[in-house]
Amino acid sequence: MLQDKKILIGITGSIAAYKTILLVRMLVKAGADVKIVITPSAKDFVSPLVLSTLSKNKTISELSTNDSWENHVMLGRWADVFLIAPLSCNTLAKMANGICDNVLMAIYLSATCPVVVAPAMDEDMWKHAATKRNMATLKKDSVQFIDVNNGELASGLIGEGRMAEPEEIFTFLIENFFRTTEFVGKKILITAGGTIEAIDPVRFISNHSTGKMGFAIAEAFYLQGAEVIIVAGNVQVTTKYKGIKVVSVTSADEMYKATLQYFKLSNIAVLSAAVADYKPITTAKEKIKKKEQILSLNLIKNKDILATLGNTKKRNQFVVGFALETNNENENALNKLKSKKVDVIILNSLKQKGAGFKTNTNQISIYNKNGSVINFDLKTKAAVANDIVKYIKNSI
Repeated sequence: MLQDKKILIGITGSIAAYKTILLVRMLVKAGADVKIVITPSAKDFVSPLVLSTLSKNKTISELSTNDSWENHVMLGRWADVFLIAPLSCNTLAKMANGICDNVLMAIYLSATCPVVVAPAMDEDMWKHAATKRNMATLKKDSVQFIDVNNGELASGLIGEGRMAEPEEIFTFLIENFFRTTEFVGKKILITAGGTIEAIDPVRFISNHSTGKMGFAIAEAFYLQGAEVIIVAGNVQVTTKYKGIKVVSVTSADEMYKATLQYFKLSNIAVLSAAVADYKPITTAKEKIKKKEQILSLNLIKNKDILATLGNTKKRNQFVVGFALETNNENENALNKLKSKKVDVIILNSLKQKGAGFKTNTNQISIYNKNGSVINFDLKTKAAVANDIVKYIKNSI
């Protein structure tokens, strides 16, 4: 994901510096080339040796050592992004006023790359008027801020000022600096999860869908530059990317209305939701009491979302459906492809161990309207999502 991306990390004097050790490990594991610069006071909180070992690069803490001089100008030009995490109240003030008294400040003042900061300080310092003024100055200078969290602080108090977690910072960097451009300008609609069809105020008809596959596809598109909307039914997952819009619905009727609404402006629609085929004709207003030995429910078909999109799509729209089968997989997938008039059907088979509902893996076959079929191996759902997005990219 971050292969060959160049990230410069600045660490200032704050107890939150321990979190940056974990962040460095995550970034390197993702393929990034990480270099680190620390202030003299940061050494009280984190070991340069640990940082050098994890980053596989020398940790810089002084402008010069013995007869050697650190080229701070080149570091600010080398990086794709300069992240300062944690950013102490002291360094924030120095940045706002251009005070250059250490190597980190020298790099900041000469950096030509984007600069991002993750503040860390006690709540009273965070809310102080001087801090707010300094933040406003940096924002005018195009410095981006990662929001602080509310939680336990070094003082023992509970409040705002806690540095964002490593996972949050990692996601922020990906979302704001390292998305690719394959689908820039494209609007993608995803449906995910199961629908809930009420029997009475307590009971309902649904299925085992968690939404994992749909959300993985949405994130794969988003990371390649797309504008993504998820119409989500009953799901057990969330997305970590703030730029993905999630529209929550409950029933098949609600999903039908929302999907049609957003499909009008979409270039690509991937309908991975497990929509209930039937719903009760009537919904009891009160809980049905357990009286009779046999309880019969009269069901009626729900509107067919996939068929509606297949029959109304325009030339510049590409529609993908899913088929989850337990038998006659090939025949059923081909029939669905033709009857729904869509561009692609993605087949899941519940006969494949590790595929289908409630798993982190999946195994798919892709059928297109030209009659070709591509079979894929069992993979993580994130990897499957990348395969699907790549296939669509090569098909449109």
